[in-house]
Amino acid sequence: MSHTLEVDHSKSRGSLRRIERTADGRIVSAETRPPAPGQYEDLGRELARAVDGEVRFDSGDRALYATDASNYRQVPIGVVIPRSAAAIARTVELCRKFEAPIVMRGGGTSLAGQGCNVAVLIDCSKYLNRVIAIDTVSRIAEVEPGCILDNLRSTAERNHLTFGPDPATHDHNTLGGMIGNNSCGVHSVMAGRTSDNVDSMDILTYDGVRLEVGRTGEHEFRQHLAAGGRRAEIFRQLDEFRSRYRDLILAKYPKIPRRVSGYENLDELMPERGFNVARALVGTEGTCAVVLRARLNLVPSPRQRALVIIGFDDVYRAADAVPDVLRYEPIGLEGFDRLLVEFVQRKHLHPEDIKVLPAGGGWLIAEFGADTSDDVAAKARPLAEEFGRRGREAKLVADSQQQAKIWEVREAALAATAHVPDFPETHPGWEDSAVSRENLGPYLRELKALYHKHGYEASVYGHFGDGLVHCRVPFDLRTESGLANWQRFLDEAADLVVRYGGSLSGEHGDGQARASLLEKMYGPELMQAFREFKAIWDPAGKMNPGKVIDPFPPTSNLRIGPNYQPPDLPTYFSFKEDSNSFAKATRRCVGVGTCRRRDSNKGVMCPSYMATNEEKHSTRGRARLLFEMLHGGPIDDLWRSTEVEEALDLCLGCKGCKSDCPVQVDMATYKAEFRAHHYKGRLRPRAAYSMGLIHEWSRLANSAPWLANAVFRWPGLSAVAKWAGGIAPQRRIPTYARQSFVQWFRARGARGSGKPVMLWPDTFNNYFRPQTAIAATEVLESLGYAVTIPDRILCCGRPLYDWGMLDRAKKLWERTFVALAPAMKAGMPIVGLEPACVSAFRDELPGLFPGHEHAERLSHQTLFFTEFLDRHVPHQELGRASGAALVQFHCHHHAVLEPEAEQHVLDQIGLNYEVMKSGCCGMAGAFGFERDKYDVSITAAERAMLPLIRDAASNAIILADGFSCREQIEQCTGRRTQHIAELLADVVAPRDRYASSST
Repeated sequence: MSHTLEVDHSKSRGSLRRIERTADGRIVSAETRPPAPGQYEDLGRELARAVDGEVRFDSGDRALYATDASNYRQVPIGVVIPRSAAAIARTVELCRKFEAPIVMRGGGTSLAGQGCNVAVLIDCSKYLNRVIAIDTVSRIAEVEPGCILDNLRSTAERNHLTFGPDPATHDHNTLGGMIGNNSCGVHSVMAGRTSDNVDSMDILTYDGVRLEVGRTGEHEFRQHLAAGGRRAEIFRQLDEFRSRYRDLILAKYPKIPRRVSGYENLDELMPERGFNVARALVGTEGTCAVVLRARLNLVPSPRQRALVIIGFDDVYRAADAVPDVLRYEPIGLEGFDRLLVEFVQRKHLHPEDIKVLPAGGGWLIAEFGADTSDDVAAKARPLAEEFGRRGREAKLVADSQQQAKIWEVREAALAATAHVPDFPETHPGWEDSAVSRENLGPYLRELKALYHKHGYEASVYGHFGDGLVHCRVPFDLRTESGLANWQRFLDEAADLVVRYGGSLSGEHGDGQARASLLEKMYGPELMQAFREFKAIWDPAGKMNPGKVIDPFPPTSNLRIGPNYQPPDLPTYFSFKEDSNSFAKATRRCVGVGTCRRRDSNKGVMCPSYMATNEEKHSTRGRARLLFEMLHGGPIDDLWRSTEVEEALDLCLGCKGCKSDCPVQVDMATYKAEFRAHHYKGRLRPRAAYSMGLIHEWSRLANSAPWLANAVFRWPGLSAVAKWAGGIAPQRRIPTYARQSFVQWFRARGARGSGKPVMLWPDTFNNYFRPQTAIAATEVLESLGYAVTIPDRILCCGRPLYDWGMLDRAKKLWERTFVALAPAMKAGMPIVGLEPACVSAFRDELPGLFPGHEHAERLSHQTLFFTEFLDRHVPHQELGRASGAALVQFHCHHHAVLEPEAEQHVLDQIGLNYEVMKSGCCGMAGAFGFERDKYDVSITAAERAMLPLIRDAASNAIILADGFSCREQIEQCTGRRTQHIAELLADVVAPRDRYASSST
């Protein structure tokens, strides 16, 4: 087979393509050709002068937006973040002047590649994100394109309304993106696709026409024609188009609920559908027009929910039962297979939640809704009883907490199927095919057989109530033979779904992933119709070129294709979970964007994004830049990259992503690794030396704490000292205690003859808050333990990691190995009081010393205070407490340790407490003390934590174990905090513990 090379000049200058064809003219590969250096510099300058918004044509931002959640990578010409619809219009006008293409970006979660292109990328999520209005009578909501779905839903719920489509990314995806992709979700059996819920839209074409589109009655149609010009031309062409292709559209479109491939809504142009131009444009993936505003239909939201979960022998029998279950009219119907559960167990994602499932190898979850608990039970119970009579285990779950556990198992699918231990790397690419509900079982059997034919294995799950199948498949994208096999699989998979009358995509759209297969589904005549429809709106071909229409082949523009050859760089950390490869660690992020959520109630991640609403300050943004650093392109200076350092600088090192990210991206570790190399042989900022070396400064200050305190109390001297240390002038420097804990302990001497336990005197509780360590000592001794401490001053080096001082940190650990060797050999528990320090034992230590005997022992023998109590002390011995408390968990406690152990202890002592769902406190060790980080620190704290504490009763206990959390709370509210050791000491060993440690 011969090949020729050519350049396709039919596209704009920014999206030229290098095309490879077979002798018979079939395209086999195509790569976007980047613009020539300086080609769009004038465009960038004019946009910066003219646009009300942020215009970013620098290499860092271009790299940041080079990919979405798909397999594809295309570096944009530049990025525009508009503040108004007028700014979008001005951007489009200037792009037209320079013949530059455009790609609209929602939440960046597209799985088919429609969210990246060699084009000017417009991101509306930062500023154009309002719910403009809700009309509760007509049940219409008006929104801006960057509005987050859950923002709309939470606003609508005040009137017991909701927007029906709800994909898994509902807490961070945008409605503009949902309109572009025609998103669906769990409740589409109740409410349909996004296209079924759009009333009208305010749109803009590439050639500058702004239109209000929706249903078009005869009167409106005549108004459009009377307007003349381009507006009349568009509607005249649409009228001719629908007449010409009516019979073909009605005959060839699949008759299934999840038709989300190609231009799937052209039947909305027919007279019987109201000539609905808005709905016809939904799902066109930004290839036709720009959405400036949208008016969306709302539906009633059931106030009460109940689940029926049914176990089957396998997922095929579960799929076979879908039509029978639908007769009971659930509002949602999900399914998943045994392999998904195995992956969940293998990754330890929700081990307790798995126990809720009935016995089986495949499951269906049917959700019912009503306004009262009795009504919803009455709807759900007959289904459970019916399948019980059939010999299936069927559970009716009315309790909301139990329901949440079941949904956690289903919603863990993405996390469970990505980066599975001892399993090949998985990818999207055939992740959302759909068939009729009646054909789902047979289709799944053949799909699984097709996987096996091509050497793949994959879990299947999804919205079975609409015949939709999700999966991540271990396609080999790194070798030419793997790509050839993938292409053969895609061809056969497309043939299979078409044979079943289905759709290549049932939710995510085609983008680049499946668009080249559309002719199999629709045939050549309808494909020509699609081209003509696009030409009506975008005759110049500048809207998201190469996607859906005249697409790039699926094997081109790959993010990690055969040309991806990252350097094998030596690292300090082992990155064991990523095959000891930093390059693989930078690929861990799959782009789903959970770090972009703005609700602190759902975890810690990502406080800097919550504070700034900036993509580069999200976990995903930082991971993308680290990937680009190794990939090469806009960023080409590896560890020396200023773009990566700038993005990492506002990372709080909270480790929230290590637990909250669906695939456990550990940005705190990546940051430490990067900075260790970035600053090698170079001076770090002043704060690195003042705060990063606090263990050394504190040891010196301990000889004359009064002098150290005086330096930061005298006004003039304090200002100079803060400036020299890079510390924010607004901050109060913590006061050194007159006597450290170690001094107190050695002066008093060890007591007790019980089982020995070693208390770790961390820098913060030793020098600044010794009363905490004293309280812990007295609690442990009262419980019958003989407390000991190390025979020399040690440090885990926690503040060093943030600045990449890893050589110093390793030396500290090596001293610790020697000092604690006897305790390790004896198996003595080592109890820590500072969550950040205990997490260093658990996390950083084994990463820095992989396979090291002492590192492994220390990691396993070190427990946080309440973990030790929960495991080793009978709870009845802890006594009883009175009063009410607000609890702030340190981020590392949340991410690495066992916060549930602390809750067990609080439950046992009978304290009336509330765990604040406030996310990160914003102090994050030294972060909040730094001059340049102060504003972000306070913004993070003010999102939830500080208002909750200010509103708390004056006699409420403010419980916070982390030194940084306590400092933030006390400095910002004036409220005194307590460590749980101090609280328990008041219960177990009450006495005046503070006299000998007063400051």
